[in-house]
Amino acid sequence: MAPAARCLASAPDADHAEITTAFIEREPITVILSEKGWIRALKGHSDEIDEKGFKTGDRLKLALKAETTDKLLMLTTGGKVYTPGGDKLPGGRGRGEPVRIMVDIEEGQDIVSLFVYRPGQKRIIASSAGYGFIVAEDDMIANTRKGKQILNVTTPDEARLLVPMLGDRVAVIGQNRKLLVFPAAQLAEMGRGKGVRLQRYKDGGISDLKAFYAADGLTRTDSSGRTFTKPTEELTDWLGDRASAGRQPPNGFPRNNRFVG
Repeated sequence: MAPAARCLASAPDADHAEITTAFIEREPITVILSEKGWIRALKGHSDEIDEKGFKTGDRLKLALKAETTDKLLMLTTGGKVYTPGGDKLPGGRGRGEPVRIMVDIEEGQDIVSLFVYRPGQKRIIASSAGYGFIVAEDDMIANTRKGKQILNVTTPDEARLLVPMLGDRVAVIGQNRKLLVFPAAQLAEMGRGKGVRLQRYKDGGISDLKAFYAADGLTRTDSSGRTFTKPTEELTDWLGDRASAGRQPPNGFPRNNRFVG
């Protein structure tokens, strides 16, 4: 039998941030989120997702392995982060339930990212206009259904990326297909705000963002799962200061302007 874990669970009332003590049995789950915002948790860890488990016109957005004792962090386009608990997710039978039943996502906003909260970890959050900052996952925890505002954005700008901050360099590529690499030390760490300009664009906005260690080089993964690495010493043409424009990426860089295919 799986060991029981003592966990703090937030009260369901959005207007009260009472914390109640509950005992949650630790069990592995696979969290399934659809493009239209339906969520469910399959028992166990699985890499195979049945496409028949979605409503007509809907499909898989992402799947992640977690445990019932985990907290999840979910970013929406409005820059808010919500914290559903792994034990509160609907079971894997059927199509699950709309996320909006669990948390108060504002009208017109969509889910950008969903991942397991890890104490002490940090991430880079960025808007579609190319502004961002480093934020600790500890500062993203929301204790109510209403969520917690992290990235300040004004329409038509929206939250676009939330990536792991693991490295001493930051690579950013724009929709204009310009790549820039700059020192991570040029990024501030904040708990909330608009952030600073990551890359300068004449047209369009940000496409993708990645932190990496100079000693390891810049890696990218194609749609087939193959990994390619560009040593830092071969990135001299793209090294610059934060908020620079950058230049066309190396030959062979994917046309979708993504570090992960």
